[in-house]
Parts: sequence; structure tokens; C-alpha cells
Amino acid sequence: MNKLMYPFLGLALSLTVTGCATFTPGPLKSSANALEVANIRTIEFSGLGKWYQFGQAPNPSSAWPQFDVSSYKATINYVNTAARVQITRSQTIEPDRVRPAPVEQKVDQYLNGSTAWNVSIPVNAAQSATATIQPTAVEERTAEILSTPQGFLRAALANNAITKSSPQGNTEVSFTLNGKYRYIGYINANGLVARIKTWIDNPVLGDTLVETNFSYYKDFDGVKFPGHITRTQGSYPVLDIEVSSVQVNPSAEFSVPEEVANAKPAITVKADQLAQGVHYLTGGSHHSVLIEQSDHVVLVEAPQHEERSIALITKIKEIAPNKPIKYVVNTHAHFDHAGGLRTFVDEGSVIVTEQSNKSYFQKVWAAPRSLNPDRLSKSKKPPKFQTFNEELVLSDGNRPIEIYSIAGNGHNDAFALVYLPNEKILVEADAYNPPAANAPTSTTVNPYTVNLYENIQKLNLDVRQIAALHGPRVVTLDDLRKAIAAK
Repeated sequence: MNKLMYPFLGLALSLTVTGCATFTPGPLKSSANALEVANIRTIEFSGLGKWYQFGQAPNPSSAWPQFDVSSYKATINYVNTAARVQITRSQTIEPDRVRPAPVEQKVDQYLNGSTAWNVSIPVNAAQSATATIQPTAVEERTAEILSTPQGFLRAALANNAITKSSPQGNTEVSFTLNGKYRYIGYINANGLVARIKTWIDNPVLGDTLVETNFSYYKDFDGVKFPGHITRTQGSYPVLDIEVSSVQVNPSAEFSVPEEVANAKPAITVKADQLAQGVHYLTGGSHHSVLIEQSDHVVLVEAPQHEERSIALITKIKEIAPNKPIKYVVNTHAHFDHAGGLRTFVDEGSVIVTEQSNKSYFQKVWAAPRSLNPDRLSKSKKPPKFQTFNEELVLSDGNRPIEIYSIAGNGHNDAFALVYLPNEKILVEADAYNPPAANAPTSTTVNPYTVNLYENIQKLNLDVRQIAALHGPRVVTLDDLRKAIAAK
């Protein structure tokens, strides 16, 4: 085995060569010449089409939800491993699903080396743009740079990629980035990159295939570039863009904002007692609720990723040091709300979720996890589930925990809320995200929130506190009523 190291895109790349594989640069060089790789330091391409929200399928068997893209612009610096992607989008109306009215969203995303961040777009003169660090986005945004024709060829040439030719005149090209990330590209008989595959880590899916396809190459600004780009991630589309313009070697210097450079991302868990033995666990964008029982504890929600779950486990053991985490209640399968579940499976917890989610979790959790092995991939403990269709009660004889399906909500088809009848506390995620106490009253009504209130009424729940799993504060039922009465 021979390992070769090469600098590219500001990263250390390595190629592990096994057996008799050899470097045959001919097809690569021909394609690189055809696509002007040696002369392109930066590139910018624009267009419109479709974008899909990865990890937010409305039920476990459906594709990622679709957004209409009126403007898409990607500016890439191949020399500095930097990029900026600007998107103007709005969610596509689905005739059979009640969602909030589509609102135009403007997205401004950046990468510079090993730092990723987003910049908020002000909606009025009173607001200012703010930059927020996005540490979990580095891997994906780096893959997007290398999943362009010129980016892939540049990396392949720098890393003595292995090539294999077919009788039909097509060439498969493969190399490995940092001894970890595998890239495979396909050059067609015309010497053009037709497809690129790579894998990135995801807390729910594990090693996740990202596949980008290129077609209808045209001459843009004196360089050949695909007129149509499609991408799938986790087996479903995430991007479909018709390219309308390409600019070669534009200015593409993206300095890391001071507030991002000075940010020290840390996962913290803050515990506030809502009632005796009931704790609201916050400290980030996603919250959880801990409920103590006589000889164990129950956690509602394990969001985001393993790092968040490890911090939750540490805090839970501080609060209830002698009680195992017997159950973890999952509100729905969206990745930001299910990304930490595997850590609790390793901890020995039973996952409580809607029946239709069980087979989905079993399937995706069986996928390889070579890029970022988590605790469960090492312990190989089989997951334990307690499922329900409409309702389930967990009780130690003193404190019942009622779990109900949220029926008819357009956000998700396998959606649950948790209710503590003794304390009159409701726990929910995404159906109602309370605003800050001093925020202006919204003039629109979210149908997810209306549906939540209807479910509360139908179930005859006496709610005094709502511990939303998003939002800055615990609210009351009156706050929810005001939210759905907005005019």
C-alpha cells in the first residue's frame, strides 16, 4: 500500500493505492483541457430551478420537500477552498398538504477553508445583517465545491486519481480526500464530466451518498459548463438548476467575519425546573424536557447530533444521578429532531416513537458509518422501540406521561406531543414556535399552530404551560390562542 500526499484547495489530500492500480492521466488531462481547468481559479454560475429541504420529509417514506428557486448563484474559489451560495426560494405549494403560505426566503451561505457561516438578510431598514457560524456545514459545502466539473478535475489531477476506462469510451475517476472522503467521477465519451459521487456524514443516515449530474454543456464566457445540474442526497433530490450564466475568474474573496472568527462553538445544556421533577433543557436552538419517574427518567427529544446528546446525558446524570434514562420520546423523524437518538440507543434507552417511524429508523440506522463512527456503531447495540399509533401512557404509578399523535398536521404525518396531566404541561416541537416576549405580533396565522390548538381541544387537555422545543421561552395556552387569533 502506498499513500501519497498532495496539497489542494487548502486541504491535505491523500490517495491510498492498493494492488496494481495505476495513474493514467490521459482522460483526465483531456477533460481538464476541454473545461479550461488550468485557467480557472474562480467561477460563478447562476440560474433558477428547484431546491429541496434535506432531512425534512413530511413522512418517513416521502422525498424532501420542494422549494421553487427564482435565483441561484454560486461563487467558488478553487484556490482558497471558499464559496458563497445565494438562493432566493419559496416553498412549493402542495395541493394535498396544508402548510403556511409560501414566503420568499433569501439564503446567503459561505465557506472559507474550515470555517462555514451564514449571513442573515435584513427584511427592513431597522435590521442589520448578522453572521452566524455553521460548524456542521463545512463537510457538505466542501463537497459542493468538489462536485463541480472544474473542481473535481482539479482535485483529481492534484491527487493522482485512479482511472478506469470502459469499452464505450467513458472513464471512471476516483480519489480520496484527507484519507477519508471518497470521490468518484464519470467522464463521458465527449471528455466532459457527467456525474460525481461522494459521501458525507449525517447523524441519521450515516455515510450519505451525494450524487451530482451534469448535462447540456454549453459555451459560457468562453468555457464549457453544464446547462443543467441536478443533485441527490440520501436518495432524494436536493437541487435541480438550469444554468443561465457563468463567469470565469470573478472576484471571490470571502473573509471570515470577525464575529465568526471569534466564535467559540460550545454545546451547553441549561436546566430550568418547570415543576418538581420536570426540567426544561435548553442552551441551543433545540430543546428537550426531562421527566423524573420513581426509579428512572424519561427524556422528550434527542435533537441534532451525538455531541448534543452527550451533553444532555451529562446534564441528566447531574440532575438525577441514580436514575437510568429508560425512555426517549421522539416527536417526529425530521433530522434536526432525531439526530441524537442513536446515542441514547447506545445508552440503553428505549425509543418511543410513532409506529410508522420504527421501520424507517431501523433501516437508516443499519447504514455504514465509516466517516464519523458514533457510539452506537462501536457498541452495535440493537435499538429497542416502544411504538404507538394514536396514544401511549408511560407511568410509574404516580406521574403519568401521556403521548398523543398530532392528527392532521401538515408539518409531519407521524407527529407527537407529550402531556403531563398532573403538572398540566404540554411539550411539542415545530407545531408552535413561540416568539420572544417583546417580538411584534405576527399578522399571519400558522396552520400548524391552529392544528395544534385543535388537537389540544379534541384531546381535552388542560394546558397551563407549553414547553416548546424551539423558541426562547415557556408560554401559556393563552399565548397560543393569541398566535392563532392574529389578523
